[in-house]
Amino acid sequence: MGLLNLLSTDRNANLFLPAHGRGNALPKKIKKLLKLRPGIWDLPELFEIGGPLISEGAIANSQKFSAYQVGVDRCWYGVNGATGLLQSSLLALARPGQAVLMPRNIHKSCIQACLFGGLVPLLFDVPYLTDRGHASVFDRKWLQRVFKKAKNLEEDIAAVVLVNPTYQGYSADMESLIKEIHAQCLPVLVDEAHGAYLISQIRQDLPKSAISFGADLVVHSLHKSAPGLVQCAVLWSQGDKVDPFKIQKSIDLLQTSSPSSLLLASCESSIKELFEPQGLKKLKSRIEEAELLKDFLINKKVPLLENSDPLRIILHTSRFGLSGIEVDKRFISKGIIGELAEPGTLTFCLGLSSHNKLGKRFVGIWNEILTTFGQQKSCVFKRPPFSIVSKPCKPCSYSWGSDFETVNLQNAIGRISVEMVCPYPPGIPLLIPGEILDEARVDWLIEQKCFWPEQISDSIRVLLD
Repeated sequence: MGLLNLLSTDRNANLFLPAHGRGNALPKKIKKLLKLRPGIWDLPELFEIGGPLISEGAIANSQKFSAYQVGVDRCWYGVNGATGLLQSSLLALARPGQAVLMPRNIHKSCIQACLFGGLVPLLFDVPYLTDRGHASVFDRKWLQRVFKKAKNLEEDIAAVVLVNPTYQGYSADMESLIKEIHAQCLPVLVDEAHGAYLISQIRQDLPKSAISFGADLVVHSLHKSAPGLVQCAVLWSQGDKVDPFKIQKSIDLLQTSSPSSLLLASCESSIKELFEPQGLKKLKSRIEEAELLKDFLINKKVPLLENSDPLRIILHTSRFGLSGIEVDKRFISKGIIGELAEPGTLTFCLGLSSHNKLGKRFVGIWNEILTTFGQQKSCVFKRPPFSIVSKPCKPCSYSWGSDFETVNLQNAIGRISVEMVCPYPPGIPLLIPGEILDEARVDWLIEQKCFWPEQISDSIRVLLD
């Protein structure tokens, strides 16, 4: 079956991203635009239109208005996803040779930025939930411990990166974390790709965006938790810790010189949707519907994990000794497609579409899975063998670009990796270029290979001795 046919196939229950649910929850103006003559929206950066980096025109005015709505100084629309804007942010924050402090559950795009920017990734460990195999959130005391250890490495730290919420919807106390980073006289970039709708502040009991607590730079993916088309994203900037000119330069370096007018219009409309009455009404309705669905599933003994995002359901498969990857295949065969299959869980993203008839069907599939496989002993995942703070023993860029040889993973002890080992999704690196493969790391990767058989190879590329 060709790509065009696959794109037009009905996927039945769409519990995966983008959040618009295959067009169901797109803003009305974008739906109307897409009904016009195909391609009518493909326009160059005409004077009256402009572009994300042009000071005049409709896009410049739109970015100014969006920044005003959110209460920040500036924003830039992106058409290369959160990836491109995270990378642009990092290049604006640090010079070649400087270090960036970032958690181990960082998205691979940040490591890629270090590769081509000549930056030093100082990776710090985060709490780990062994019952499900997830990185968890941390508090201010944990971050203080990280800073103490980082100072011992004597690197010139230029900035700190945080991830909130996580892919699974876990949220930390961002106010205290940002205060601690600013107390260290450092700017903070928050990867809030999965938390765009938090800027609406629709309910007081939901987490607030890091913007509310003074984060210097925040990146939102507008297709993950807002009704934007895929590749739509926005970078928010406030305060005087980051030079806007450097951000402009970095975006100009990394993003296309021919940005899609359709995607830029989707950036504008998806942000407006989070502030206008009709959009807020729809969002509130989806959240309430999702909460009722979760309550129903829990009452039917479906093992769900708690998180901070009502629009995400985490099925705890490892509680019954089942792999989320295998359970995902069963759900797909029954017409329900999830977003993130992991060894211990299966995460469903409800998005902004209605799923009010999903509950009974979901329960039926889960019970059928239990009948087929039976209740097995719950799984416990080994904590990753990471130091509280570490850096590659060889520069990332040097290692990635160097000559290599391929060896069996079991024979890689003592060698230095030239590649990134990174199951996708979720896109969190288990190993980055320049890191040494000591015995503990090799043993852990071999274990991870059992969990991710199609994503982790038996062999690995390492620096030539």
